[in-house]
Amino acid sequence: MSSPTIDLVLLAACLGAVFASTTGAAAQPTTLSAQESDPNVMGWMKGFPPPEDRIITQPESIYFSFPRLRWSVCYMRELLPTEEISRGIDAPVPLSSLPPDELAEERRKIDALTFRPLGSDEVMTWAESYDANFTDGILILHKDRVVYERYSGCLNDLGKHAAMSMTKSLTGLLGEILVVEGKIDEGALVESIIPEMKGSALASATVRQVMDMTTGLRYSEDYSDPKADIWTYSAAASPLPKPAGYKGPNGYWEYLKLLLPEGRHGDAFHYKTVDADMLGWIVSRVAEKAVTDLASERLWRPMGAEQDAYMTVDARGVPFAGGGLSAGLRDLGRIGLLMLNEGVINGKRLFPAEVVRKIRRGGDPSKFGTAYPALVGGSYTSMWWVYPGGNGVIAARGVHGQTIYVDPSAHMVLVRFASFPRAENSLIDPTSLPAFQAVSAYLKSR
Repeated sequence: MSSPTIDLVLLAACLGAVFASTTGAAAQPTTLSAQESDPNVMGWMKGFPPPEDRIITQPESIYFSFPRLRWSVCYMRELLPTEEISRGIDAPVPLSSLPPDELAEERRKIDALTFRPLGSDEVMTWAESYDANFTDGILILHKDRVVYERYSGCLNDLGKHAAMSMTKSLTGLLGEILVVEGKIDEGALVESIIPEMKGSALASATVRQVMDMTTGLRYSEDYSDPKADIWTYSAAASPLPKPAGYKGPNGYWEYLKLLLPEGRHGDAFHYKTVDADMLGWIVSRVAEKAVTDLASERLWRPMGAEQDAYMTVDARGVPFAGGGLSAGLRDLGRIGLLMLNEGVINGKRLFPAEVVRKIRRGGDPSKFGTAYPALVGGSYTSMWWVYPGGNGVIAARGVHGQTIYVDPSAHMVLVRFASFPRAENSLIDPTSLPAFQAVSAYLKSR
């Protein structure tokens, strides 16, 4: 069982610190396989009532430790307060798909694809990687048609799954739309849009520096350091009642005002969840609506989503722009199609093509550094990852294996939900990235 302290941050920050070196789930080794830790096998929340040792609920704070997290990622709305991203009342627009017999045959062929994980001489099949990465669901679209769809664990086609920090990419997309449409000046200082930030380290950053996470902040998400800033941020972010005597900030936005400078804005990329929350505030102020309402208005409703999505909120009702999204697999596939087709879906343009083109051009690779070994040579911009190589791949990423992977060279969108026992995607990139490339190569040959 993970320590109460580590679990507190997973509860209070509502999944906010991505790529952390250790978390409650990450710190403990596991001998349970994907099959053995399947929530249906474990029996979490089964029965009326469930057995006492199979209950996962509040106020206990261990719901995001492995293997419980394999159930919790599909049921965040039962554990934390949320706000809806409405799909509206119109009928959904179905995704185009191969006929059932062809879909089954394509799944057989993709499952049989082989590749070598990075740093390994062993050959692995796609089907083996599905289980090795504790996958809960994968959707692959090729030339706008579903060619592979598979669910397991806590997820089925009716369910929703925590997107973790793929939420940042949704926030970044909304921000980039407003920039391209001329509603946000990316060169404007934060304090010129949010006067309440005057005196904070972020006040003198530009919107672009926030969007590209090149802000100079004294902010640490090092879970192993009990004095790291993440602890103050986590206590502020908690949507649950504050303990007696608590005198710290209440909510994401109050915490942002307390950030101190370190280094210079614009010098280097450093992954910081607080930048996503800052962008969420900017987007909300300019659009005069919450990011949830803006996502509904600009994306979920016009793209013909199948399901409402939702985002966790802090104690002030502010949606968690850095990691609070839960959504259906197919609807994130629609987001991927919008990125693949430069703002067009179902023959309808939702936003200017320049939004995606700017993201594909990427940030400055010289500022990206070497913190993500499998992505060295890539960049980060508008809260999207721009992969190295000549295929033009962009991606949304979240801890425990979440991704929207868009490869225009193969006309491919791949969406994966997962509940890998440890948080860091660097642990599964050596398996995941070659697997995605193998599917891309196969689809190019079609």
